[in-house]
Amino acid sequence: MRALFRWVLCLLAAGLALELFFIARIAAMTVIDPQSTTFQRSEAWQIATRGRANAERDWRQRWVPYDQISDTLKRAVIASEDGEFIYHQGVEWEAVEKARQRNAKAEEIAARRAARAAASGKPARPPRLRGGSTITQQLAKNLLLSGERTLLRKGQELVLATMLEVLLDKRRILEIYLNSVEWGEGIFGAEAAAQHYFKKPAARLNSSEAARLAVMLPSPKFFERRPTSPYIIGRAATIVARMPSAELP
Repeated sequence: MRALFRWVLCLLAAGLALELFFIARIAAMTVIDPQSTTFQRSEAWQIATRGRANAERDWRQRWVPYDQISDTLKRAVIASEDGEFIYHQGVEWEAVEKARQRNAKAEEIAARRAARAAASGKPARPPRLRGGSTITQQLAKNLLLSGERTLLRKGQELVLATMLEVLLDKRRILEIYLNSVEWGEGIFGAEAAAQHYFKKPAARLNSSEAARLAVMLPSPKFFERRPTSPYIIGRAATIVARMPSAELP
């Protein structure tokens, strides 16, 4: 019994130490630009281990200050990813619940399809799950957490999103997000994306270009291979229409 008690205490101490480490890292971001994120380091490792001679050229990122990112891109990303960004406290619980309900339904449908596929000997498609995450939650996940889909990881994401909102203001959260989010294979941040897709700095993106970049965010590697797909063009037009109502921090 004592051994179990000590084991539980060790787990609690380790968890507390990890949370304190996360708090310290987030607090430092008030004045220090993060050099990399957990997600970026994972992607960099995959690129480096491919054995290609041009691995360094496969990585693009350059930090630019908030004022050197066009307002059109800021508005496009908010309109596409998180329309209530300046109002919530890091988590939109209603959106999380709706995503949970959609995912439960998608998993039920996938289970029925899998049963029919097994009977016919055909492969079944996995369910298409949605996250319902705010920009702050996405930043928390990319900055400090792994990409695994577990309840524990999701719980950590919610806690860290709250920490980000407490320790950083909305402007800083958006600045870090736009400088670190993925926009294609080895392409991170608004400046790298603007240069790669439009051969211009992020400060000079127009509404159409900004909207096309915003469309890519949920699945950047997928859309990188389909830059002129009908979906991107149609969705970008919808985002352009929403942009005037997107409020900036």
